[in-house]
Amino acid sequence: MAARDAMEKDYYAALGVTKDASQADIKKAYRQLARDLHPDANPGGEARFKDVSEAYSVLSDPAKRTEYDEQRALFGSGPRGPAGGFDLGDLFGRARGGGVGDVLGGLFGNARAGRPQPGAEVEATATLAFLDALRGVEVPLRVTTTGSCPTCAGVGAAPGTSPRACGVCGGQGSIRRDQGSFAFAEPCQACRGSGRVIDTPCPTCAGAGATRQEHSLTVRMPAGVEDGQRVRVPGRGGPGERGGRAGDLFVNVRVTPHPLFTRAGEHVALTVPVTFAEAVLGGPVRVPTPEGGTVTLKLAPGTASGRTLRAKGKGGPGKRAARDLLVTVEVAVPARISDEARTHLEAFAAAQPDDPRSGLLP
Repeated sequence: MAARDAMEKDYYAALGVTKDASQADIKKAYRQLARDLHPDANPGGEARFKDVSEAYSVLSDPAKRTEYDEQRALFGSGPRGPAGGFDLGDLFGRARGGGVGDVLGGLFGNARAGRPQPGAEVEATATLAFLDALRGVEVPLRVTTTGSCPTCAGVGAAPGTSPRACGVCGGQGSIRRDQGSFAFAEPCQACRGSGRVIDTPCPTCAGAGATRQEHSLTVRMPAGVEDGQRVRVPGRGGPGERGGRAGDLFVNVRVTPHPLFTRAGEHVALTVPVTFAEAVLGGPVRVPTPEGGTVTLKLAPGTASGRTLRAKGKGGPGKRAARDLLVTVEVAVPARISDEARTHLEAFAAAQPDDPRSGLLP
């Protein structure tokens, strides 16, 4: 497809969608139009079918769509093209196959070369104790990022030397190709589109201008962070290029189990053993809290094993309010009892002849 066509055609209008249409809307519109305009069903719709297919080939690809939008916003989209009378072919590169993607890719690959670029995202893992995860904690991390080579300061050439302009492309990074009435530009193979040649590469980075570097930093994990959560720390990832913003750091959280407490959604859970007498007669039961103190709960007479009591606000800090502590009662059965206790228990059984399994057996 010619460069001028890519500039002039409105692919959104071809599909009958707006510029902010979602990918799902674009796909739906294309399928409907393809059914209606297919030559088998509509012999007179070949040209329209071709336009729709061409539009979908660009808009269905997020990368091509972004480049197409930027192209029209930057240079205009009317039939006369951008003002100034410059040769659009000079702006289009990598058009070897003549496809829309190649034309747009060549245009914006070169245009972006000198723009500020954001730094790369960086991943790290932090292992937190259960109580630290509840309260929030600062953790030290070691991360590896790609940064400017310390030996050549990002130039890529060995100390004492400098890159030179590419003799093939004259330092432009692209080669002009005349094709009919249009002129196209494609990346220079001699310098790989950089416009410069390094005769003596830096021994540290081998001419790349960047190296992998490990450094330490401290980040704050928010209160209530959970096992398996991925915490984003803006601006603590890889450094940007040419003044671009730094990338983000993503911390994968691992929380070690606690011997007493567990998470129960937004709250904290604890299982506490009680004696048979406490469960039957009721009374106060003192239990620990995640904050290091204790709280006293009142058991109602006849509390069954497995019942859960709630201590409001005693589960530690939460995102919006203090968490609750959910205490599940578990009746402890002694493995051995004294002769005196056995006598009293037998007397209790005789005085309390209720059968809890009545109705279960035939």
